[in-house]
Amino acid sequence: MVLNTLSGRFLGLMVLFVLIAEVLFFVPSMTRFRLDYLQNRVEMAQLAALALLATPPDSEIAPDLKDEILATADVLNVVLRRDDVRELMFESPLPDMVQETFDLRAPSRLALARDALRVFAADRDRIIRVIGRSNQGAQSEIEVTLHEWPLRQAMIDHGRRILLVSLVVSLALAAMLFLAVQRLMVRPIGRVVEHMTAYRDDPMDASRIIAPESGARELREAETALHELEVQLTSALRQKERLAGLGAAVAKISHDLRNMLTTAQLLTDRIEASNDPAVRWTAPKLVGSLARAISLCERTLTFGKAEELPPEPVDLPLAALVAEVLDNERAAAAGCVSLVSEVPAGLRVRADADQLFRVLSNLVRNAAQAIETVGKPGAVKVTATEIDGRSEIRVRDTGPGMPEKARENLFQPFRGSVRQGGSGLGLVIAADLVRGHGGSLILEETGPRGSTFRISLPAPGAQRRAG
Repeated sequence: MVLNTLSGRFLGLMVLFVLIAEVLFFVPSMTRFRLDYLQNRVEMAQLAALALLATPPDSEIAPDLKDEILATADVLNVVLRRDDVRELMFESPLPDMVQETFDLRAPSRLALARDALRVFAADRDRIIRVIGRSNQGAQSEIEVTLHEWPLRQAMIDHGRRILLVSLVVSLALAAMLFLAVQRLMVRPIGRVVEHMTAYRDDPMDASRIIAPESGARELREAETALHELEVQLTSALRQKERLAGLGAAVAKISHDLRNMLTTAQLLTDRIEASNDPAVRWTAPKLVGSLARAISLCERTLTFGKAEELPPEPVDLPLAALVAEVLDNERAAAAGCVSLVSEVPAGLRVRADADQLFRVLSNLVRNAAQAIETVGKPGAVKVTATEIDGRSEIRVRDTGPGMPEKARENLFQPFRGSVRQGGSGLGLVIAADLVRGHGGSLILEETGPRGSTFRISLPAPGAQRRAG
């Protein structure tokens, strides 16, 4: 149906509003028409009275002429009022008693509107008296008696003409506005819908992204917002597709890598039997690293099947875990990087040990690599404290700070890396793991003096109180 469309509803509303405006105009128009009708009879009666006064006293007007004058003025009697004296100028037999008198000399608008509406409500003819003051020639008051029914018929005819003209005008305006709305609004909106439909069918096709071109400011803003949304969505879909491909590749690599690491783990049993103190000190750490690597491969394979295991938090001493992280990272860090732990010995956190190890390893490794890029000595410091029911761990470095572009895409895979050739996945993985613990990972500060990342986790005591 037409009314189910935007332009159709606009057309219907336009016709309705014009008709409402005409109805509101109808009463004043009818009031004005009745006043003019009666005033015209008063003025015609005055002209007839003045003509009679100009007739010589010894001359007498023929009765037929008087009747013709009364018929022309459409009145029954004419009375001239001068100096508080009423003088009957023309008369004819009244078919009935005068039923109402209307004074046009100083009428109120409300009274005129009420009297006009009462004419429409009349169901029979009435004899009415009208007192008025002529605006033609000499100023004098005239009193006429006439039938009301012809006035009613004239008002009905006038009202029909008003309604007919109003209907024609409203339909013409509505048609023009309908065409204008179709051209200026409906077509541009239809174009946007077509682009959205085409983009929905193939969001990876960049040629289907809408190009803002509307001249109307509101529509252009909508097209611009849609353009930006589609660009971002296409970029996100491509990134997810890339990640999906990477995930499949990593899953395959992890499968074979797990087998290799399992074999390496079996061979470490021989290393543990060595009498060399350095070897015996290194062997447990190597076994632990291999165990974590095997566990990571198994989780990667599980993640490839969309069955990522949730963290298994336990209360654990943070200082020992941080020391293990720093011992592992010292072997990979350059000699110019100093790794320092300032974690209180008695501080405990509630976390999955393997996942928190991965988070801290990523942060410490990134910090050490940032220092290595400038080729100057620096330090990476890990501190921790418990504040307001939260365990807060900070990893500070004395590197060059993060550039603006890296800060804008900090937790975006393949976009937030600072190092040349880096993937930016380390921070993404760390943030996801921390979020899985009900915590948060943020860049607290960065600048020429270095950067600080803060890990916030629910403290063990807070969890027990909540339980």
